[in-house]
Amino acid sequence: MALPSTFDHKTTQQHLQRLDKLTNATKPQWGKMNAAQMLAHLNVTYDLAYERKKMNTNFFTALMLKLIVKGIVTGEKSYPRNSRTGAEFLIADERDFEKEKAIFISNIKDTEMKGVTYFEGKNNQAFGRLTALQWSNQFYKHIEHHFEQFAL
Repeated sequence: MALPSTFDHKTTQQHLQRLDKLTNATKPQWGKMNAAQMLAHLNVTYDLAYERKKMNTNFFTALMLKLIVKGIVTGEKSYPRNSRTGAEFLIADERDFEKEKAIFISNIKDTEMKGVTYFEGKNNQAFGRLTALQWSNQFYKHIEHHFEQFAL
């Protein structure tokens, strides 16, 4: 079954409704991040997608990302709890909850607005060119994984 599209207004509205339940005091069901760190972690995906941040990978890492990780990240299957994450996505310092939340809201709204046309064939720093569906799956699965982590 296909995942909901992050380019669909209904999906954005569902994410925003669930996000409204998150507070700085919300505790995760698993993992080490607090709510503000989780939002900052989600924002890294958009920083990389919009090239506000650059990935540093050597040849071997880049090859492994394309051959092994790409299918896991862009496919339809959910991520398991406590999955390993890339170094760029690790958030260990304290973050401002309201600031990260505002950035995240802006990111998901901007992604919906840019839509399929913008993302079709767009280069992903880790995986190379992706279809709009692969981009959408990546965004949706990542959000869903962490919303489940915080019981949203």
